[in-house]
Amino acid sequence: MKVIRSELADVLIMEPRVFGDDRGFFYESYNENNFAEVTGVNAHFVQDNHSRSIRNVLRGLHYQIRQPQGKLVRVTVGEVYDVVVDIRRSSPDFGKWTATTLSAENKRILWVPAGFAHGFLVTSEYAEFQYKTTDYWAPQFERCILWNDPDLKIPWPLQTVPLLSAKDRQGSSLNEAEIFA
Repeated sequence: MKVIRSELADVLIMEPRVFGDDRGFFYESYNENNFAEVTGVNAHFVQDNHSRSIRNVLRGLHYQIRQPQGKLVRVTVGEVYDVVVDIRRSSPDFGKWTATTLSAENKRILWVPAGFAHGFLVTSEYAEFQYKTTDYWAPQFERCILWNDPDLKIPWPLQTVPLLSAKDRQGSSLNEAEIFA
């Protein structure tokens, strides 16, 4: 597995070794020993999630203020523009973000450590998004930063107004959000 360092410390993009022929392809999407060896991260995953969304659905920017989750994310159908924001006040990268395209075609896998907000925009007709988490979903601790926070200035590749959940429409600005020390 090839590891690509993002602009943010600790956020990693991985490109698995894909074996393909005229029958299709095979790749190992996760191997605990290999993941630890190539990333230096010893993560214990406790939950797998799978979502399907249509074009222009924007989910995020989500995080849990208690029971923070590290996430190992990938797209198995379609394509998304994936964004990660460092919300650790003590970090030199606080308030900075990075983005990458994840797709069924490029088979990239993204490591989002705890302490970061995460979101994505579906740029294909639909997308299936799968991710492992290092802690359980705890809705009482879930928080959301506005996807269009003017201080973050994330250039989402929107063709029209995004489709948002009520929760995502009511997110906080980074300046007003409950964040990590």
